[in-house]
Amino acid sequence: MDFSHKTILVIDDSIDSRTLICHILNQAGYDHILEADSARQAFDLLGIDRPEGDIDFGPRVDLILLDIVMPEMDGIATCIKLKATPQTADVPIIMVTADTKDVSLQNAFEQGAMDYVNKPINRVELCARVKSALLLKDEMDRRIELARELAAANKILQRTALTDGLTGIANRRYFDEFLKKEWRRCRREQQPITLCLVDIDFFKAYNDSYGHLQGDDCLKKVAAILAASVKRPGDLVARYGGEEFALILSETTEDGGCAVAHRIMREVAARNIPHENSTVSDRITLSFGVAMLTPMAATAVHDLITQADRALYEAKNMGRDRISCPCLK
Repeated sequence: MDFSHKTILVIDDSIDSRTLICHILNQAGYDHILEADSARQAFDLLGIDRPEGDIDFGPRVDLILLDIVMPEMDGIATCIKLKATPQTADVPIIMVTADTKDVSLQNAFEQGAMDYVNKPINRVELCARVKSALLLKDEMDRRIELARELAAANKILQRTALTDGLTGIANRRYFDEFLKKEWRRCRREQQPITLCLVDIDFFKAYNDSYGHLQGDDCLKKVAAILAASVKRPGDLVARYGGEEFALILSETTEDGGCAVAHRIMREVAARNIPHENSTVSDRITLSFGVAMLTPMAATAVHDLITQADRALYEAKNMGRDRISCPCLK
């Protein structure tokens, strides 16, 4: 595998040692080698500890060769700093040392170093350890990229599983999960939760008259209006089934739910979507069933759904294009 394009940073206060290491690496085909004579110079080069707001992180390095004995900040302290910095945390570090005592090496490994090279430098040993470290870094980068791709794919799958494919809003599965979660939260906090069930009036007749493609477009338009009507994190708009939608309004009373429903009705009317086969209007209209409960030990989620469903049935039975809610009686 060709690693000639990889960037290697050599940190050593000895110019002779740096020169020798760089020469050996150049001879081995490594073309991108950076040098620093101290930890501070290395941090400046890498963009570590720059003023807040400075987003220039400096060059990306693939391997660091770090002298263990340096003035001001030694290799161990430098290693700790590099491993604690996000942009260098995953960069492999090889310690360069004349001190091969077990205690020194163990301390270096405990702080994140992956290997070491003895002084005086041996060309074969240096090249072998550098190649091994770069192979490991390449494998680590590959796995990180695969993990990112997998996470992105899983996020897409999850979003797809919980989103209605036609309208782009939440589907029935997500509605069920979200309502249960909000019900439990509102029960703990003793807050009301309002459910609005919404039905497009005479939608079958609309499909029969304009065709299913136009029907799909109508569903998308109504879904967009509904989605724009709720803003809070605790609220949800979902496609409940067919031409029926649902709005979950947490910590909202019936009055609040009715206010949202009236706002939606006005917006749908303003869009003036033609519906020549409707018996209540020459444009698309909606019927609403609004119900509110404060979760208690004696109540359950299905009680709220049942009340909203009955209210929607009442709105349809009373002629459609209206809101049915106890607060309006």
